[in-house]
Amino acid sequence: EGPDDMPAHIKAALTAVSLSIPVSQGRLALGTWQGVFLWEHRHHTGKRQVLVHVS
Repeated sequence: EGPDDMPAHIKAALTAVSLSIPVSQGRLALGTWQGVFLWEHRHHTGKRQVLVHVS
């Protein structure tokens, strides 16, 4: 690991790991100022995968 390891763990514990978003007429039902954002808490990281489940 690296020097950014502990801050990354704390940030990950304080942020959501899952999200439910309603879909209306085939589009995400988000408000005017809403969006979906992904970010990495570490400065140097390996490859990541994003899993999307639609039901």
